[in-house]
Amino acid sequence: MVKSLSNATDTRKKLIASFIQAGKIHSQADVVRELKAKGLDVTQATASRDLQELGAMRSKGSNGETQYILADSQFSPSNGNLVLSVAASGNTVVVRTPPAAAQFVASTLDAAIAAKELSTAIGTIAGDDTVLVIASSANGGVNLAKKISTMFGKGK
Repeated sequence: MVKSLSNATDTRKKLIASFIQAGKIHSQADVVRELKAKGLDVTQATASRDLQELGAMRSKGSNGETQYILADSQFSPSNGNLVLSVAASGNTVVVRTPPAAAQFVASTLDAAIAAKELSTAIGTIAGDDTVLVIASSANGGVNLAKKISTMFGKGK
């Protein structure tokens, strides 16, 4: 029974990923609707959990419309599209992102801090398109900015 549930979950997530890549998902309700059209009845809570587990995030498309994208798609950290600029002052770093991407970038940075990959940072605060990162030393912003830039493919 557990294997059957796992297979069903994997199939559902693959479908959701394909819907996102096709640009059909703008809300959790869209996930529920699209899955229902494929014969799968899910609750909005299940849709929310699946989106989170897929690493989906809300972003504004070129037309200004909010939609879900996958973290490993065109906006993955490795290709640098999530980070537009990185600037440092004293013990702070300001990271600019596309609209609606700051929460994802902050989460990625927080995970790196927890994993000691960014040991010179103590935390982040995120808005819609800006992340504030606090360095652990009074003048650590410049070195931290370099590490963040490298992490997101902006540095050398």
